[in-house]
Amino acid sequence: MSIREMCEAFDVTARTLRFYEAKELISPIREGQKRLYSKRDRARLKLILRGKRFGFSLEEIRQLLDLYNHGGGQTTQYARTYEIAKERLVVMIAQRDELSVAIEELKEQLVWGEQMLKTAQLKDAAE
Repeated sequence: MSIREMCEAFDVTARTLRFYEAKELISPIREGQKRLYSKRDRARLKLILRGKRFGFSLEEIRQLLDLYNHGGGQTTQYARTYEIAKERLVVMIAQRDELSVAIEELKEQLVWGEQMLKTAQLKDAAE
């Protein structure tokens, strides 16, 4: 696939692809100025994007991709991915819980703010 086709297929920018290439997460074939992406690159990009969506760092993603490249096999890669994913889920749940508390506090503050605004408006109207 060309860079344009990759961008369209994965809804990413050319800059994103070049960034992942610079980080050595994908390795397109270079023909002069053209980049050609293989099935392997497409599969790796899919995993990179999924990992980013789940909040994995680029270093964690690199480590997982490298496990497969260094002969660790799928079992090792799956086990490590599962381990990191469980850790990430714990973090995401904690963040969600913190966000839920913050949302409730903000709702309370909005109710208070609405009351204060009404009081101020009534005071201004009376003057």
